[in-house]
Amino acid sequence: MAERVLVVEDDAAVRRMLERSLGAEGFDVAGAADGGAALAATESTVPDLVVLDVAMPGLDGFEVCRRLRAKGLTGGVLMLTARDSVADRVRGLEAGADDYVVKPFAIAEVVARLRALTRRGSDRSERLAHGDIVLDTATGTVTSGAGRPVQLTARESQLLELLLRDPRAVLSRDAAIERIWGGAATDNIVDRYVARLRRKLADPEAIRTVRGVGFILAP
Repeated sequence: MAERVLVVEDDAAVRRMLERSLGAEGFDVAGAADGGAALAATESTVPDLVVLDVAMPGLDGFEVCRRLRAKGLTGGVLMLTARDSVADRVRGLEAGADDYVVKPFAIAEVVARLRALTRRGSDRSERLAHGDIVLDTATGTVTSGAGRPVQLTARESQLLELLLRDPRAVLSRDAAIERIWGGAATDNIVDRYVARLRRKLADPEAIRTVRGVGFILAP
């Protein structure tokens, strides 16, 4: 089955070009002209991938991404931006984006990055466990204790996976940023994602802070 891609771009010419080009590459493509339309579109059909412009009137791409993640979207989000500063990239990652492409872009790069995001969620199927925490790496689903399964975003799943692969070792912020964000993030982004994981695990003590170093799973 073709991956469903939602293209959110207020420039009609760019949006149509992306729709045609991605459709020709085998994606099932829908378009939205602004942030409000994007949020409405995801109410009826949840996309596997989102191509999201940052600079839009009304709701910008950062806010749309935050709201999509808050609604439970777990698919990959690729942001389009004309700004290539570290601050802008960090802001996008903190909003929940998985990757970004700088305008003007080559469609081949967009396609390659979307396919990489697709592979990220399907390359391996593995269950990692520590205590009563169980993570399915293929689906990004985690269970803890007697709680029901909870869906994680790609970044949340990657962070929990790093902790689970060596549960007796402290995961430093620098190591997490390098492995998950390719070095393009600030220290506090790891703390934010740890806070999200604690909420989803419904256990604030499940991941412990090692002051000045990083994080470790509770024994």
